[in-house]
Amino acid sequence: MDRLVRVATISPRVHVGNVDANINEIKEAYEKLVNKHGNVNIVVTPELSLCGYTAQDLMFNQSISDYFAEDKITASIDALINSVHYGTILVVGAPVVVNNAMYNCAIIIAAGEVLGVAPKCYLPNYNEFYEKRWFNSGFDAQTTSIKLWRQQVPFGRSLVFNTGDFKFGVELCEDLWAPNPPSVDMALNGAEVILNLSASNETIGKSDYRRSLVAQQSARCICGYVYCSAGSSESTSDIVFSGHSMIAENGSILSEARLFDKNNSILVNDIDLNKIRHDRMVNKTFTFGPKESLREIRLKCRHRQVGGGYRHNYDHTIREISITPFVPRLTESDKRCDEIFNIQTEALARRWESIGCENAVIGVSGGLDSTLALLVAVGAADKLGYDHSRVLGITMPCFGTTSRTKSNAVKLMDVLGVSSREIDIKASVKQHLKDIGLSEDDRSLAYENAQARERTQILMDIANMSSGFVIGTGDLSELALGWCTYNGDHMSMYGANSSIPKTLVRTLVERVGLTIANTFDRDARSEMIDCIKDILATPVSPELLPPSEDGTIAQLTEDSVGPYVLNDFFLYYTLRFGFSREMIISYAVEACQQSENYKYSEGEITYWLDKFIKRFKRAQFKRNCCPDGIKVGSVSLSPRGDWRMASEVE
Repeated sequence: MDRLVRVATISPRVHVGNVDANINEIKEAYEKLVNKHGNVNIVVTPELSLCGYTAQDLMFNQSISDYFAEDKITASIDALINSVHYGTILVVGAPVVVNNAMYNCAIIIAAGEVLGVAPKCYLPNYNEFYEKRWFNSGFDAQTTSIKLWRQQVPFGRSLVFNTGDFKFGVELCEDLWAPNPPSVDMALNGAEVILNLSASNETIGKSDYRRSLVAQQSARCICGYVYCSAGSSESTSDIVFSGHSMIAENGSILSEARLFDKNNSILVNDIDLNKIRHDRMVNKTFTFGPKESLREIRLKCRHRQVGGGYRHNYDHTIREISITPFVPRLTESDKRCDEIFNIQTEALARRWESIGCENAVIGVSGGLDSTLALLVAVGAADKLGYDHSRVLGITMPCFGTTSRTKSNAVKLMDVLGVSSREIDIKASVKQHLKDIGLSEDDRSLAYENAQARERTQILMDIANMSSGFVIGTGDLSELALGWCTYNGDHMSMYGANSSIPKTLVRTLVERVGLTIANTFDRDARSEMIDCIKDILATPVSPELLPPSEDGTIAQLTEDSVGPYVLNDFFLYYTLRFGFSREMIISYAVEACQQSENYKYSEGEITYWLDKFIKRFKRAQFKRNCCPDGIKVGSVSLSPRGDWRMASEVE
């Protein structure tokens, strides 16, 4: 896995006021980390980890302050510096005296070397905090270099460390809580990873707020954010610490320690520079611009070159990579699905109301896409206070329609109370095939597309007859693959599912369908649940070729275009992060290894990815003229807002 920064937090047991004991605890925790996970790029410890945050006035005592005097280095400090493995950066917290002023600092250590010292800028001095009793702010520091442990090292609040492979900056606890965190300047000056040494005590609800701060700052700065907090072994004279450490990236929490868990003192995860660099390239806040740009007016940070050796090309990642990146995690599924459905219904309701049409017309096949579009249409009607009869559901059986899908379409429309109509199109399609001189035994593309275009023509005409508008059912995956008939199911007056990929369509149908079913009485609820379950179990098919002899679906979409779970994975990493073919393969292989349900080999992944790339390039002409449709997530193929590409790409 290329361009990964493996980061870790350790919150070892604290011996308040005993620097030697704390050094031993850090070294022991560090060795455990290395033995279990191998070398990592960065290891972060809590604020004042060498003496304990709650040492308080003891920090003025020589038993602590002498450890950080200009020309002194003890055997234990020397052992700590030299214990760091080559290729790893260790960050520890300590009170450092500079020109008779004490600063709450992060000391950045590599193998045998101190890379720099970053002082805390914002000192909390309210409620339970009174840091100004001991410390000076990094804003007040007049020197840019100090002698520490017999090494002349950079000192100050505006340091960005450049390893040659990645850049990082350091802030401490309250710096994050301030209105203008130092990490903002560091990020605008190139820092891709921010480290935070913290001793944030625990009060009711504070962990939720802290989590939101870390996630928000990683999103705002488009960076990896490593937050390491003091654990419960700090003094509890007045306050308690929980060891609430977190690793975040671009707004998402990758890893999080459980509160007060002594066995959960180590967090390890990979921060993906590919994603950070892609998003910064897209977001012009992080690029050079005219003098009035934000980057130009921010503080200029000092860059510290720290040499090479901090490599991050790992064979595999220990971060979670979901094979279904569009599908919400189980822990947030209900809330996220409700939010997506609400966006869809609100958008359709707005369109319906603004154009003043009496009815919404939709083709209902008994498949996943038309089921979701029908649920959205009913939801939009509810928002507008319209009777469900103003949704006109049309089922149009033809050569490939099976009794299973037709039955599900009829049942679904009946239980939802929409107006329904069946129009058999076999005769009209046969006449059309005869008119153009195509044999009924021909199974070419023209045979299939004639059916799709006939259905669209009927929907458009019925919309004209009923003062209605046609709701499209096609999804994002089909648009990406070009798996739609140009001027057939490709066309509508509003695409309800246009930014919903197939894997998410399935999740929404299950979640929303069952939720709506629970609003009905017992008989209707049972009927709709059975119908939804059977729709979910039905193979994905356009049903344009005749069924098998036993009446089952003969034409399976995934036999032609590949598994939708892979296509959606390819789509996500192609559009969201601009990954190369090689990177997508490596990520998909890792995701399949982590997945319990989807086990595709590298050969299968490569085969279907090449098919996807070819189809994606060829289908741009269809996307260039697709109808309006609401954007739901971060990935969309709308030619008006999100995706612009030439139709001739080699």
